[in-house]
Amino acid sequence: MYITVETSIKAAIGKVWECWTDPAHIVNWNFASNEWECPSATNDLRPNGSFNWRMEAKNGTMGFDFTGIYSEIIENELIAYQISDGRKVTVEFIIVDNEVKVVESFEAEGSNADEQQKAGWQAILQNFKKYVETIK
Repeated sequence: MYITVETSIKAAIGKVWECWTDPAHIVNWNFASNEWECPSATNDLRPNGSFNWRMEAKNGTMGFDFTGIYSEIIENELIAYQISDGRKVTVEFIIVDNEVKVVESFEAEGSNADEQQKAGWQAILQNFKKYVETIK
Protein backbone atom coordinates (compact mmCIF):
# COMPACT_ATOMS: atom_id res chain seq x y z
CA MET A 1 0.00 0.00 0.00
CA TYR A 2 1.22 3.47 -0.88
CA ILE A 3 0.62 6.61 1.17
CA THR A 4 0.68 10.01 -0.55
CA VAL A 5 1.37 13.45 0.92
CA GLU A 6 1.51 16.73 -0.96
CA THR A 7 1.86 20.47 -0.69
CA SER A 8 2.09 23.49 -2.98
CA ILE A 9 5.02 25.86 -2.67
CA LYS A 10 5.12 29.47 -3.80
CA ALA A 11 8.57 29.40 -5.42
CA ALA A 12 10.26 28.74 -8.75
CA ILE A 13 10.95 25.11 -9.66
CA GLY A 14 14.72 25.68 -9.61
CA LYS A 15 14.64 26.87 -6.01
CA VAL A 16 12.34 24.03 -4.93
CA TRP A 17 14.58 21.44 -6.61
CA GLU A 18 17.76 22.89 -5.10
CA CYS A 19 16.29 22.98 -1.60
CA TRP A 20 15.09 19.37 -1.92
CA THR A 21 18.39 18.00 -3.24
CA ASP A 22 21.27 20.10 -1.82
CA PRO A 23 22.57 18.80 1.54
CA ALA A 24 23.21 22.40 2.66
CA HIS A 25 19.42 22.91 2.47
CA ILE A 26 18.27 19.40 3.50
CA VAL A 27 19.69 19.85 7.01
CA ASN A 28 17.42 22.88 7.49
CA TRP A 29 14.07 21.21 6.82
CA ASN A 30 14.29 17.42 7.04
CA PHE A 31 12.50 16.84 10.35
CA ALA A 32 8.88 16.64 11.43
CA SER A 33 8.91 18.85 14.52
CA ASN A 34 11.04 21.38 16.38
CA GLU A 35 12.13 18.62 18.77
CA TRP A 36 14.05 16.98 15.93
CA GLU A 37 16.92 18.03 13.66
CA CYS A 38 18.88 16.82 10.65
CA PRO A 39 22.51 17.44 11.68
CA SER A 40 24.05 15.99 8.50
CA ALA A 41 23.10 14.98 4.96
CA THR A 42 24.90 13.47 2.00
CA ASN A 43 23.26 13.22 -1.40
CA ASP A 44 24.60 11.61 -4.59
CA LEU A 45 21.69 12.59 -6.84
CA ARG A 46 21.93 10.18 -9.78
CA PRO A 47 20.55 6.73 -10.61
CA ASN A 48 22.28 4.22 -8.28
CA GLY A 49 23.56 7.14 -6.18
CA SER A 50 22.92 6.99 -2.46
CA PHE A 51 21.79 9.39 0.21
CA ASN A 52 22.11 9.51 3.99
CA TRP A 53 20.14 12.03 5.98
CA ARG A 54 20.78 11.83 9.73
CA MET A 55 17.70 12.53 11.84
CA GLU A 56 18.02 13.02 15.60
CA ALA A 57 15.98 14.15 18.56
CA LYS A 58 17.52 17.39 19.82
CA ASN A 59 17.59 16.02 23.38
CA GLY A 60 19.82 13.15 22.23
CA THR A 61 17.42 10.35 23.19
CA MET A 62 17.14 8.84 19.70
CA GLY A 63 18.26 9.13 16.12
CA PHE A 64 18.57 7.24 12.88
CA ASP A 65 20.05 7.43 9.40
CA PHE A 66 17.47 7.76 6.63
CA THR A 67 19.27 6.09 3.73
CA GLY A 68 18.54 4.77 0.29
CA ILE A 69 19.49 4.42 -3.36
CA TYR A 70 18.10 6.51 -6.21
CA SER A 71 16.47 4.63 -9.10
CA GLU A 72 15.36 7.52 -11.33
CA ILE A 73 16.08 11.24 -11.51
CA ILE A 74 14.41 13.66 -13.92
CA GLU A 75 15.65 17.12 -13.00
CA ASN A 76 12.90 19.45 -11.78
CA GLU A 77 10.29 16.71 -12.30
CA LEU A 78 10.84 13.39 -10.50
CA ILE A 79 12.94 11.62 -7.91
CA ALA A 80 12.44 7.90 -7.29
CA TYR A 81 14.36 5.89 -4.73
CA GLN A 82 14.36 2.83 -2.54
CA ILE A 83 14.82 3.25 1.20
CA SER A 84 17.34 0.89 2.81
CA ASP A 85 14.44 -1.18 4.24
CA GLY A 86 13.28 -1.94 0.67
CA ARG A 87 10.31 0.42 0.44
CA LYS A 88 9.93 2.56 -2.68
CA VAL A 89 9.33 6.32 -2.77
CA THR A 90 8.55 8.76 -5.56
CA VAL A 91 8.60 12.55 -5.37
CA GLU A 92 6.98 14.50 -8.19
CA PHE A 93 7.49 18.21 -8.79
CA ILE A 94 4.58 19.64 -10.79
CA ILE A 95 4.44 23.28 -11.90
CA VAL A 96 0.94 24.70 -11.42
CA ASP A 97 0.65 28.39 -12.28
CA ASN A 98 3.20 30.20 -10.06
CA GLU A 99 3.63 27.33 -7.61
CA VAL A 100 5.27 23.93 -7.45
CA LYS A 101 3.14 21.06 -6.25
CA VAL A 102 5.27 18.43 -4.51
CA VAL A 103 3.63 14.99 -4.40
CA GLU A 104 5.43 12.33 -2.38
CA SER A 105 4.24 8.70 -2.41
CA PHE A 106 5.82 5.98 -0.29
CA GLU A 107 5.20 2.36 0.55
CA ALA A 108 3.74 1.99 4.02
CA GLU A 109 5.72 0.08 6.62
CA GLY A 110 4.08 -2.41 8.94
CA SER A 111 5.12 -1.25 12.41
CA ASN A 112 3.27 2.10 12.61
CA ALA A 113 -0.33 2.98 11.74
CA ASP A 114 -0.82 4.37 8.23
CA GLU A 115 -2.23 7.65 9.60
CA GLN A 116 0.80 8.06 11.87
CA GLN A 117 3.16 7.51 8.94
CA LYS A 118 1.19 9.93 6.77
CA ALA A 119 1.22 12.57 9.51
CA GLY A 120 4.99 12.29 9.97
CA TRP A 121 5.82 12.51 6.27
CA GLN A 122 3.30 15.36 5.81
CA ALA A 123 4.89 17.27 8.70
CA ILE A 124 8.32 16.99 7.06
CA LEU A 125 6.84 18.14 3.74
CA GLN A 126 5.19 21.13 5.45
CA ASN A 127 8.52 21.96 7.09
CA PHE A 128 10.08 21.87 3.60
CA LYS A 129 7.40 24.25 2.27
CA LYS A 130 7.95 26.66 5.16
CA TYR A 131 11.72 26.58 4.65
CA VAL A 132 11.58 27.18 0.87
CA GLU A 133 9.08 30.01 1.17
CA THR A 134 11.05 31.85 3.85
CA ILE A 135 14.61 31.75 2.47
CA LYS A 136 15.86 34.29 -0.06
